[in-house]
Amino acid sequence: MKRIAVYCGSATPADPRYIELAQEVGTELARRGIGLVYGGGRLGLMGAVADAAMAAGGEVIGVIPVALAHVEVEHTGLTELITVETMHERKAQFERLSDGFLTLPGGVGTMDELWEAVSWAQLGYHQKPVGLLNAYGFYDGLLAFNRHMGEVGFIRPAHQGIILAERELDLLLDRMAAHEPGEQIIRMDPKTL
Repeated sequence: MKRIAVYCGSATPADPRYIELAQEVGTELARRGIGLVYGGGRLGLMGAVADAAMAAGGEVIGVIPVALAHVEVEHTGLTELITVETMHERKAQFERLSDGFLTLPGGVGTMDELWEAVSWAQLGYHQKPVGLLNAYGFYDGLLAFNRHMGEVGFIRPAHQGIILAERELDLLLDRMAAHEPGEQIIRMDPKTL
């Protein structure tokens, strides 16, 4: 993997472990020679992961919609900052620029990005690994719900393993690097995103 798109919150939670986690991810990606593609902001976990990757000598590409550039306070100290018009264009750039997707703790926007990466994998827009870093059990409820959707029959058995979830970063990155694409519903052309 040359680059990974990292999805995470632009907020700074009171618990400092979350910022430390983002810093660990940025540092480790740079150490492994994996470029970071992310939302382009300098606040919260987004800023922490970018700053850590840059400090460790990594490549960092931010992708930010014009409307969010001031709200998320765009990060101007990156390898590259790409400004797009819409959120959809932002997510399409994440898919185009990265070899996999890694979700850290975050809120509604982070969930939107995660589920779109999963949905696109099911539909065949990409065959890239979709990792979920379940640090501190943050995503225990989401993973239980994902299993429940499969048990009820809303997720096909062939797609129940799309989300690669681990509590430890090294294990998750290793699993993502060893990823073998699964069965897709259909094979879509990524250019149609």
